[in-house]
Amino acid sequence: MSEFLDAALGFPAVLFGAALLVVIAFWLLVLAGAAEHDSFQPRLGTDAAGLGGVPVTVTVSLMIAVAWFAGLAGSVLVRRSGVSGTAGTLLSVAVPAAALLIAWGVTRLLVRRLRDLVPEQAPPSRLDFIGLTCTIRTGSVSADFGQAEVAADDGSTAVVQVRQTGRSGDDVLVAGSTGLLYAYDVDGEFFWVAPFDPALDPRSAH
Repeated sequence: MSEFLDAALGFPAVLFGAALLVVIAFWLLVLAGAAEHDSFQPRLGTDAAGLGGVPVTVTVSLMIAVAWFAGLAGSVLVRRSGVSGTAGTLLSVAVPAAALLIAWGVTRLLVRRLRDLVPEQAPPSRLDFIGLTCTIRTGSVSADFGQAEVAADDGSTAVVQVRQTGRSGDDVLVAGSTGLLYAYDVDGEFFWVAPFDPALDPRSAH
């Protein structure tokens, strides 16, 4: 036990140990509801390092935990080797670098497994079209009939069923007119559409 404590409180394990205490405190706050697991999302190059696809907090926590264990094990091995002097110093300095390298490799494998379990993004939904403009494709639109073509943010297009109420004068939608999808009827599986000036569409400025 004394050997373990000496190694845990000595260099370099103590460096990773301090970071591990911060990680433990953070996840305790998450369990208590005082913080969110994805509270911190700094712009790190995790994708380039093969660590992207999961929240940064999870990636950092795994790396610190593995680095602490690897640094502790490396410190114990160096102490038991009996090497002293310059060689011992070099080995002690090499331990944190080796621990970080091992932590990166192990974390990369774990993140890859987690990434396969967690979908990268929610599946597309018809509700995503609400608030977008569309182009009427039928001769007219009434409370019972109508179709329009809408373009999603990713550039893909879809033909959807649309309905219009309170038609009068210039408010009548005809083929080629621009409309705004402002609501979706789940039971009828159609969108409510209203006339819209295409010049007001912010996407038309691009």
